[in-house]
Amino acid sequence: MNDWIHQHTQWKTLKHCCGGIFPIIPLLIEGGFDAVNPVQCSAAGMDPQTLKDTYGKDILFWGGGVDTQKVLPQGTPEEVREQVKQRCEIFSKDGGYIFNTIHIIQADAPVENIAAMIETVKEFNGDR
Repeated sequence: MNDWIHQHTQWKTLKHCCGGIFPIIPLLIEGGFDAVNPVQCSAAGMDPQTLKDTYGKDILFWGGGVDTQKVLPQGTPEEVREQVKQRCEIFSKDGGYIFNTIHIIQADAPVENIAAMIETVKEFNGDR
């Protein structure tokens, strides 16, 4: 399917796959997927730097920008800024990254933390 899509369109393909998927990422690459989402850095074996170093040349990471289970809902705005900046620095190096949270933002995330996340991404991108 991915081969057909790539041969007949300009589309890219994305695989939605939650959890500790580090061991199966080579299969996703071999299967022709262009991107993976979410990037659940809080799951076992999903260290951001290791993901980028190991697979960053072969697949685009879409997500992983901030932990939506602990940091975004329970952290301080400064902790949110720190994690967002770190994740942007790791994942965006040499391209192949679309910023997004790990999962959807839950109702218990403070507005201040959501604002800190957005402001940090804008600052990282030079307000583009």
